[in-house]
Parts: sequence; C-alpha cells; structure tokens
Amino acid sequence: MVEPAGLTENPVVSFPLPCPWPFAPPSEYLRAQDTAPVCPVKTHEGQPWLVTRYADVRAALADPRFSADLRRDGYPVLAPGQREAVASMPPTMAGMDPPEHTVVRRRIQEEFGTRRVRAMEPDIQRIVDAAFDAIENAGGGPVDLVKALALPVPSAVICMLLGIPYADHDWFNDRTTAAFRRETSAADRVGIFTELMSYLDRLVRDKEADPPDDLLGRQIRLLREAGEYDHGELVSLANLLLIAGHETTAGMITVSVARLLTDDELRHELARDPARIPEAVEEFLRYFTIAQQALLRVANEDVVVGGVTIRKGEGVVLSVQAANRDPRAFSEPDELRIGQGRGHLAFGHGAHQCVGAKLARTELRIVLETLLRRRPDFRPAAPIEHLSCKESINVCGFEELPVVW
Repeated sequence: MVEPAGLTENPVVSFPLPCPWPFAPPSEYLRAQDTAPVCPVKTHEGQPWLVTRYADVRAALADPRFSADLRRDGYPVLAPGQREAVASMPPTMAGMDPPEHTVVRRRIQEEFGTRRVRAMEPDIQRIVDAAFDAIENAGGGPVDLVKALALPVPSAVICMLLGIPYADHDWFNDRTTAAFRRETSAADRVGIFTELMSYLDRLVRDKEADPPDDLLGRQIRLLREAGEYDHGELVSLANLLLIAGHETTAGMITVSVARLLTDDELRHELARDPARIPEAVEEFLRYFTIAQQALLRVANEDVVVGGVTIRKGEGVVLSVQAANRDPRAFSEPDELRIGQGRGHLAFGHGAHQCVGAKLARTELRIVLETLLRRRPDFRPAAPIEHLSCKESINVCGFEELPVVW
C-alpha cells in the first residue's frame, strides 16, 4: 500500500468518521484533499482508497472501469454484517454494472422523470400541508420536526409511490434507521434486512394478483408483457427505493430547516423572494452533503486516479462530502452561498446518478416553501449545537429538532 506524502503522522485515516453539526466533512478528509487526495483509508474490513477531490470523484463516478457491484471481492464494507446482508438479497440496481444496470434503470426512469414528478406535486403539497396542520394543532410547541415533518413527508411520498400502506411507515422507519446505526451488531443488521425483505415480498405478492396503478403495479404489468418478470428482482427494487427514498431526503429536510431557523438573513431573503428557493435547495445539497456511505466502488482493472494507481480488485471510497467542499471546484466552499451549488455531486454522477433526484429536490423545495409561507416564526427550542446527531454509517443528521413558535 502506498503511503501518501503529507500524512506521515497518520497515513491511514478511518471511514466513516463522526459528522457533527454543521455536518462539514471531517477535517481529516479535507486535510487529505490538500496533501494526499487519493490515500489509504481504514474501514470495517480492509483498507480501500479514499478519494476526496471533486475532479477525481466526478471522473471515477463516470469511469466504467469501476464497478458498483457489492458482491465483488474488494468492494468496501463499512459496517459489520453489511456483506452478509447484501449476500442474502438479490442484487439491486445500485449494485449492478452496465449493461444489466442500464436495462433495469431504463425500466423505472420514467417513474422519476419530470412529467411524473410534476404530476405528483399536488399530492406532495397535500402531504406537507397535513404535516404542518398537525404541528399547528399541537399548540405552540415544543414539537420535534424530525418526527413531525422530516420523516413523515418522505415516508408518505414513498408509500404513495410504491403503494405501501402508510400505517406501516413507523415500522419500516424504525428498521431502516436501526439498520444503519453504527452500534447495530452484524446479526441484528442481517435480521433487519431479512424482516424488510419479508415484508416487501408479501407486499409484491399481493400486488401480483391484480396490479394496481402504482410504481410496483406498473412494473409488474410492464415486465409481464415483456416476458421479463422476476418476483425477486422487484422485491429487491422495492427495498432499494424504500430505503433510498426516505432516509436521505428526511435528513436533508432536517438540516435545511435547521439552517433556516438559525439564519435570519437567509430566512428573510427566501421569504421575500421564494423564486430563489430552488437555487437554495441546490446549495443546501452541496453544503450539507449528508450521505457518507453511498458512493463506493471496486476497480475492474488498474486505474490511475489523481496520480495514484488503483489496482484491479482494490476498493475506493468516493467522498462526495469532501468533493462538494473542494475549493478547486467552488469559490467559497465553506460558506453557504445561494448560486454556487450548481454542479454538486450530492446525487452522484454518471450512470449511477440518483434516479430519484428530481423527486427529492421537489420534496425539499415544497417543504421549504411551505415553512416560509406558513411558519416563518419557528424557533429552535434548544441550541442547535446541543442537539444529538445521528450515529449512522450512511447519513449525517439530527436525532431530533425541537421547535417552538
């Protein structure tokens, strides 16, 4: 393993590291970005390469010589039980490579396209308004916005999209959160994913008899007509969308609202000119890159990244957090400035760029618009820096966000 120049006192950093408010990349990664932008990193299982500069991360994400297949030897593992949990399930779109990945993604891309997401906007607004109605009916607070807003909104949206009974949302929220906690044991992690897959297996079987007009029902009809239907593959897709569809969106809602509540100038600026909220969403996504785990790869052949040769079979951890704070790509990377978020990598890049990016952007925009219209008087019930942060292997965020008004 190559020892990078400039990190001689600690040549191998760890991943992931705790990520407290304001959820900036750990200083170790930013230091590596300056002195050894491609360096060994210590994970739960082995020492893959950590890539921290924007240009290198973006290039690697678009490079077909890197595989996203979680089943491959050398693919980075960040937590006990993760490899066993993956091995127990059919492969998902996120862990496939072209051409297999291309076929599966093409099947569902329309479900997350501009036309479909725009058609969902009235339903998303209704869901957000219902959350605010419930908050206001609680009186003057304190109310925890994680439980009252950030979790229920994306949960309700993904339930609507997949045709999952909303009454079950607390059940799967509890399990997906527990699955990614740092302290969850290997056996418990495997058990949680087994439970989720069993639940979704029953859900898909119920839909197979008379496919409804939801994403899963439409996929059943489409694949049957093409003679390509596979029950296990659809269960695996449902699992991917369920987890990816609410965990990170909930986290982004929480941190974006927290910033608005503690930045009077920004809150008043956006309240005066709501047309700037979409730009603000992009800058929130860049500044608060809360996803730590998502972008992991393994080399299919020898690849040179940032002047370092990554050998075939070696894993890479692509730190989008660090890349989105790279001064080589953003003029004021450590400042939240509306307008500089264009080109961020919060949703990845290349063939595996998040298929639900438009939906996530829309949910975040509608939440912020509604907050500024209905409850600009929210105030934190406790200092933000005193709130408990998530101990998660995949996302940064708050355990709670109590507010009063």
